[in-house]
Amino acid sequence: MKFGIVVFPGSNCDRDMQHALEQDVKQEVVMLWHKDQALPGFSTEDCIVLPGGFSYGDYLRCGALARFSPMMESVIAHANNGGKVLGVCNGFQILCEAGLLPGALLQNDHQKFICKNTWIKSENDQSAITKQVKGLPLNIPIAHGEGRYYAEASIIRALEDNQQVIFKYCDMQGDTSLGNPNGSTNNIAGICNEGRNVFGMMPHPERACSSILGNVDGLKIFNSLINN
Repeated sequence: MKFGIVVFPGSNCDRDMQHALEQDVKQEVVMLWHKDQALPGFSTEDCIVLPGGFSYGDYLRCGALARFSPMMESVIAHANNGGKVLGVCNGFQILCEAGLLPGALLQNDHQKFICKNTWIKSENDQSAITKQVKGLPLNIPIAHGEGRYYAEASIIRALEDNQQVIFKYCDMQGDTSLGNPNGSTNNIAGICNEGRNVFGMMPHPERACSSILGNVDGLKIFNSLINN
């Protein structure tokens, strides 16, 4: 699988993502500038990544400006054609702003930026990114000020019923009623679209891919995405 990483002004996790995918996951990576539009050599078997950071400084609303970058037209087309798209942290926010995923990411309930290791778990294996990690508590870092997932009650019910919730915050034992770091509805840490090819998550798997960092749980997530 080839990965394309979109770089926006303000991105600060694009190189982290590149290093993890190239050096740890051993995949081909192409860096894509947000003002360009073409996706040269990419097929629907490949994955476009919207990395974490503070696109456009988050001066208006997280992801609101990045959503209008020329490259996003191609990302949306790629997704609509069945190609995989992964948004991490700010990338998740951009996917929601672009309408590729429902809901919104609001300010953390404690109104503070939070940066720490946290635990997440998938309770379904209906999407490529979760097929190999269902039921496994994974230790994945978070770093966000506006990571509280919110959607109308009817949307939350639909996400749960359709098994579109790909990750929930949990404790070390995997209890998804505990461990919520930001007040997200139903402890939601990540979701996918109905087609199960667009994935958004607030935790950073690229920061948990190296034994040097003492954590390789992120590799399990990437390997699941690649192998399914």
